[in-house]
Amino acid sequence: MHKDKIKAILQSVQNGQVSIETALQDLSKLPFEDLGFATLDHHRALRKGFPEVVFCENKTTEQAVKIMEKLAEQNVVLATRTNRQMYEEIKKSRANAEFNELARTIVIPYKGKEIRIDRDKTILVITAGTSDISVAEEAVVTAKVMGHHVESLYDVGVAGLHRLLNKKDKIEKANVLVVVAGMDGALPSVVAGLVDKPVIAVPTSVGYGASFNGIGPLLTMLNACAPGVTVVNIDNGFGAGYFASLINR
Repeated sequence: MHKDKIKAILQSVQNGQVSIETALQDLSKLPFEDLGFATLDHHRALRKGFPEVVFCENKTTEQAVKIMEKLAEQNVVLATRTNRQMYEEIKKSRANAEFNELARTIVIPYKGKEIRIDRDKTILVITAGTSDISVAEEAVVTAKVMGHHVESLYDVGVAGLHRLLNKKDKIEKANVLVVVAGMDGALPSVVAGLVDKPVIAVPTSVGYGASFNGIGPLLTMLNACAPGVTVVNIDNGFGAGYFASLINR
């Protein structure tokens, strides 16, 4: 439950518009709700500023949909690592659900309200290659649903560095940069050497055998020589988008 909603309930009690019993019923799902197969953390938005996010990989469609439906009663919902079957099912009860097939995300705006975007500062998401875009899109969706202005710059890896340098103005205007790369994972260090802004590096599992499903680029990024680089887990676009949002706000 969001702080504003709790304040509104308490204000209604103070003004005599709502009875204590009704307010108690509204607050009855705090701080968590036990579904048997999942325990929903309804206090997450109060503690963290953003509600619990649903990681849907290895969950059944029925489990994922039930969790999303319950969370949607109180907050905006972001679900990651979803699939089309989950989307088709949640659409039956939440017609405003939005599916990004590339990012594998589902977003359900709270009560149909449009997400307010703060356009004062920009998060820029960059990929080394086209094959990295799915991970990048997970970061884009995450940052947008958290209320941030996001721009993207795709397929500008070190194999053709002139593509990156051609967009130097756009890179310099960003407040935070998320740089996604597989293969040799060199791009975040290059970008960090060009800017005085935080760079969040995301290794992907894209690459041939010796990249070891992302371990190669992960180690490269951890050993970046340019200062100002922090690294999230392999293919963790969500983690990068969330951390970029914390910095940006």
